[in-house]
Amino acid sequence: MAKPIVVFDLDGTLVDTAPDLLDSLNHTLVAGGMAKVDDTAFRRFVGQGGKIMIERAYLAQQRQLAAAEHERLHDAFLEHYTLNIPGRSQPYPGVIAAMDRLAAAGYTLAICTNKYESLARNLIQGLGLSDRFAAITGPETFGIRKPDPRHLTETIALAGGDVARAVMVGDSVTDIDTAKAAGIPVVAVDFGYTDRHVREFEPSAIISHYDELTLDLAQKLIDAASR
Repeated sequence: MAKPIVVFDLDGTLVDTAPDLLDSLNHTLVAGGMAKVDDTAFRRFVGQGGKIMIERAYLAQQRQLAAAEHERLHDAFLEHYTLNIPGRSQPYPGVIAAMDRLAAAGYTLAICTNKYESLARNLIQGLGLSDRFAAITGPETFGIRKPDPRHLTETIALAGGDVARAVMVGDSVTDIDTAKAAGIPVVAVDFGYTDRHVREFEPSAIISHYDELTLDLAQKLIDAASR
């Protein structure tokens, strides 16, 4: 029988990557003759990817952004970010202990992210966490991305987990919509990268610290989903 599984989003859920993504954004903007962004104001856009961050920065500074320039800047952003992984990125408080609890109880762990798989793997390896995950998938892994539910269900299959005994953990409407479409309960963290509180997206549960991701919570969500 396949094991129960917990699938994590990455940026803003498992790891706080905002410091490095914002560093790469500001490096790219300055190189292009733009002003740096306010890190606090732009944290909410971090989970949307480099292209959106660049687009928002130009919009905030009332500058036009041609398609060719957008692509060039995005390439520069990715180059800077790739060369500096893992930088200042760190797992969120309590997440290591939570993964230890789940693994000790027989749960498989996986990552399903819209970050490029190659970057996700480099980050997780740089943080010394690679051996904890049975699968790490990005948009290029299957040629699909969240909120397509197949990104999640295919990740579970690749990890050898059981879709009927699965829980997703995420920080955004994209994660929540993905899990709902797949018929999988979803725990939303309220400390991630979103401009609206996760309660508005009606996840199965909300946590403010990984101490709250207990075995009891995971089992209750799985039991409720199977009724």
